[in-house]
Amino acid sequence: MTHELLTIGRISVDIYPNDIGVALEDVTSFGKYLGGSPSNVAVAAARHGRRAAVITRTGEDAFGTYLHRELRKFGVDDAYVLPVKEFPTPVTFCAIRPPEDFPLYFYGRLPTAPDLRISADELDLAAIRDAGIFWSTVTGLCQEPSRSAHVKAHEARPRTGLAEGQYTVLDLDYRPMFWASEEEARAQVAAVLPHVTVAIGNDRECAVAVGEGTPDEQADRLLDAGVEIAVVKLGPEGVMAKTRSDRVVSAPVPVKTVNGLGAGDSFGGAFCHGLLSGWPLAQVLDYANAAGAIVASRLSCADAMPTAEEVNALLAEHGRQVPGKFAPEGAAL
Repeated sequence: MTHELLTIGRISVDIYPNDIGVALEDVTSFGKYLGGSPSNVAVAAARHGRRAAVITRTGEDAFGTYLHRELRKFGVDDAYVLPVKEFPTPVTFCAIRPPEDFPLYFYGRLPTAPDLRISADELDLAAIRDAGIFWSTVTGLCQEPSRSAHVKAHEARPRTGLAEGQYTVLDLDYRPMFWASEEEARAQVAAVLPHVTVAIGNDRECAVAVGEGTPDEQADRLLDAGVEIAVVKLGPEGVMAKTRSDRVVSAPVPVKTVNGLGAGDSFGGAFCHGLLSGWPLAQVLDYANAAGAIVASRLSCADAMPTAEEVNALLAEHGRQVPGKFAPEGAAL
């Protein structure tokens, strides 16, 4: 079976406090969830009905068993999730202090983690080549053998244009604690950008990838590097997507933020769903933006990923076009 979305990289157990607005040292109880950006993106796409799978590694432990169970619960193929007995499954703690303070604390990732032990000779290159969308993150390039595995995976992908309906996505997800310097990260990103169809990042992540500048300057540099769709998140101003012939901006969807973590992964899964659906870029962006907003208004990440019905309802509530339907009267497209 060909996967509509195949992601590679991080997985972890996310430990989120049940006490909202409290410093981590004062939290009294926690909830346990599936986490890790590429894994969350696969879950998000599966919630939209897509055939999704993830290539990753866990420890050979109870937390690894838990993550397999969660992936299957969400309808994500876990056939490429293998154990690495030398290292424990990573755990990530978070404090939740809305609207903007959500610090992450990574445990079991340094000096390495199971998902950074993916090696090139373990890859199913046929599955990677044939997937409708292949999604990776910059974090997977931070150390060997994961770096070589990611490069080999990208090299296995056909270089197709947007009209062919097959996409290779690089999430510019830059985590400074995993890198010696921004310059090292920029060099590794530069090596894979020629294989990438879509690059997605915020201002800081784009700066690491292609240098400081305005969102348009950063998008243009990504396009010059070979990317065909450059997506630059604009924070409170929404998100912009740019191709060589088009530029669209989606304004933020107003919600009450509970936990900003996971919103980007929800955006990613919904963005993939829109690409696979063949929607115009403006509709893809609005849909993904709304999906991200929904998760920002909820506590967890994977468990919070919305369905298409929930995203469409939020779009309609704010007078935005629901994909596949006519725009509400008076709405700006």
